[in-house]
Amino acid sequence: MPSTENLCKQAKRIVRWHREGHHPVAELIRAHLPAFGEMSDLEILAHRFQLTDAQELIARQRGVTSWQTLLEGANQMSDSQTQATAQIAFNRAEPQLLVTDLARSLSFFTEKLGFETQFSYGEPPFYAQVARGAAHLNLRCVPEPLADPSLARREGYLAASICVDSIKELFLEYQANGVEFAQHLRTEPWGARTFIVADPDGNLILFAE
Repeated sequence: MPSTENLCKQAKRIVRWHREGHHPVAELIRAHLPAFGEMSDLEILAHRFQLTDAQELIARQRGVTSWQTLLEGANQMSDSQTQATAQIAFNRAEPQLLVTDLARSLSFFTEKLGFETQFSYGEPPFYAQVARGAAHLNLRCVPEPLADPSLARREGYLAASICVDSIKELFLEYQANGVEFAQHLRTEPWGARTFIVADPDGNLILFAE
């Protein structure tokens, strides 16, 4: 069901087509408005045609007898859609990182970054998921890098961003684990504290507090 605004625009458009003498609109009018049912195209286009006529036409097109009934239905549909939208909850995002050696990547994320393997799929495995807290990352094995890792680092192209608490403690944990940093811990101009880790394939992962 179109919105009330769209229905009003449709009615005005039909009035304009009638005023401009478009023959296809004459057939539309004759098919849906009994008062015009016996007229020819030329007679319909010469006849007085008002906005209320166009509104009745649209209502009859949609199987109701009046414009007011049509608008009430559109408003009820809009309210239902609004309520449904309000109930939709986004639970989490799962960025997908492209890696060339899945076993190496799983080892990096579990041993260096403290993630846990959620699953590993395939024989041999080509897809896996790791998680730490609410942060989930999907790893997809590819034969070769699809982008130049040096370009990603030079331009700062991020593969994923993860929001955390106690970012200094996490940075010190990763530092003790020998993690390679593409950017060390710093405070950004907008106030966030961030650092960036590069995985074995050069994927950049931003951690931010």
